[in-house]
Amino acid sequence: MNAAVEVLAYVLGFLGWIMVGIALPNRYWKVSTVDGNVITTSTIYENLWMSCATDSTGVHNCREFPSLLALSGYIQASRALMIVSVVMGALGLVSGIVGLQCTKLGGDNYVLKGRLAGLGGVFFLLQGLCTMISVSWYAFNITQEFFDPFYPGTKYEIGDGLYIGWSSAMLAICGGVCLLFACKMGTEEKVGYPYQPYRGTVVSGSAAHRDAPSQYDRNAYV
Repeated sequence: MNAAVEVLAYVLGFLGWIMVGIALPNRYWKVSTVDGNVITTSTIYENLWMSCATDSTGVHNCREFPSLLALSGYIQASRALMIVSVVMGALGLVSGIVGLQCTKLGGDNYVLKGRLAGLGGVFFLLQGLCTMISVSWYAFNITQEFFDPFYPGTKYEIGDGLYIGWSSAMLAICGGVCLLFACKMGTEEKVGYPYQPYRGTVVSGSAAHRDAPSQYDRNAYV
């Protein structure tokens, strides 16, 4: 049962890490439609790295952000958090695969393997938290600008990349919690009772034979 929970937790963490890799380069973090006639209608979408536009004919044009320092603070923070999330997920995968009981990596030292599995769970939790903070912060700024009647710029809506990021964060957090739970459960199952030697007086066989009462009473002798 413990090994099955560890494998399930590792699979959840692995899927969360894969989805982070999908969400990070996804172009549709925020999307806006500029209405006009049939010719001028276009869709504008952005992510952490570039801004793109497509017109009604299907022609795409993308422009990378020219300067990191010219970006908004939340975009810079989201970039950093997503990169940290990818690194934490990679460390969680390495620690988790070594700490799994069903693998031969790390030898037969199950205490060390349990600690590595728990460390992998911590890395998966950090991955999920970093991803959750990044996409939630980005989405908060989108909604804040959208509902601000005095905002002069283009108003965007939440894109597919943010939904992928939220799903990734939930998978990573669930995987980390399950891996920590499996590690703790395995430790509790292996706790035994300490051996306490018998402290009574050991009687040798000859002494026991001398001290044993005779099976014949004295009156039995004639």
